[in-house]
Amino acid sequence: MAGTVLVTGGFGLVGSATVRRLTELGRTVVVADLDTPANRKSQATLSRGASVRWTDLTDEDQVQRLVSDVAPEVIIHLAAVIPPPIYKNPKLAKRVNVDATATLVRIAEQQPTPPRFIQASSNAVYGARNPHTATAPVRAEDQMRPCDLYSGTKAEAEAIVRSSKLPWVVLRLGGVLSTDPNAMPLSADALYFESLLPTDGRLHSVDVRDVAWAFAAATTADVVGEILLIAGDDSHRIRQGDVGAALAAARGLPGVLPPGRPGDPDRDDGWFVTDWMDTARAQEALQFQHYSWPDMQAETAANAGWTRHLLRLLTPLAPLLRAILARRGAYRNTPGRYADPWAAIRARLGEPAWDQPRELS
Repeated sequence: MAGTVLVTGGFGLVGSATVRRLTELGRTVVVADLDTPANRKSQATLSRGASVRWTDLTDEDQVQRLVSDVAPEVIIHLAAVIPPPIYKNPKLAKRVNVDATATLVRIAEQQPTPPRFIQASSNAVYGARNPHTATAPVRAEDQMRPCDLYSGTKAEAEAIVRSSKLPWVVLRLGGVLSTDPNAMPLSADALYFESLLPTDGRLHSVDVRDVAWAFAAATTADVVGEILLIAGDDSHRIRQGDVGAALAAARGLPGVLPPGRPGDPDRDDGWFVTDWMDTARAQEALQFQHYSWPDMQAETAANAGWTRHLLRLLTPLAPLLRAILARRGAYRNTPGRYADPWAAIRARLGEPAWDQPRELS
């Protein structure tokens, strides 16, 4: 039996699914995450074979004790601050996404038997992607061009891992989604963030269970030293505006979301950090793609259960609900016809700029 797998951020969306998949495979798993009421509640649902070490990864002493005590064979590093919260606290984002990664890598390197280190990255590292001028799909060997706080800190973390002495693997994730209505709770910031994204931007989505499968497979597959792109099959190559509308309809509220704005074809910097991805090598190595985009929509509808039928009774109110959401959207009272995601983020969430703009290999 393979040794212990340490999963940082193990109570997050991807972390929870990854821990579940690893325990299904009979692996011994240690979850490292913050001691919060929500995580305490999640602890009660852990599968047999998984235990918890409450750890603040920004505290070097705690990380040292964690790694020394657990002596993991593999570290899956998922802990990170992501959009939209990342834009509200750039200092915390750097401490968690970059500095904590550096600390964890350094301590892992010092172990008698250094573990395999699997870094969760993002296709955001390719920067803003204008579908009118940028060629898709992106490939693992394409240049990183981070342009905002999230893509920048992810690129820096990648650079730390890839320059280490550890046997490393980098998984760059697409747009992770879940069919569980409780797994992705909506907030005012999340709705605002969704409304500011260019509706015609290319998005490569993926079921969180497939992501978990990929991370679990990467613990043993012959992929050390590789960057692999993790997204769904070709049916997941969609447009940003397709996502919210399809999921709302699946849950019983068709037509409730405002239409949003397309991106400006003449501005390469006016788009968000998403694109379609070449997943051929990742699928060959990890065999992780199981849930298509149509499958996800059908399962989302099934999981909604009786609430879907109840919500459908509100269909005549869709125009009113759409108008209410539009008033709370990113471009209310903003002139123009095109989306400007960075200005919209700056207006409500915080400064999105990365303070170290440069190309990283």
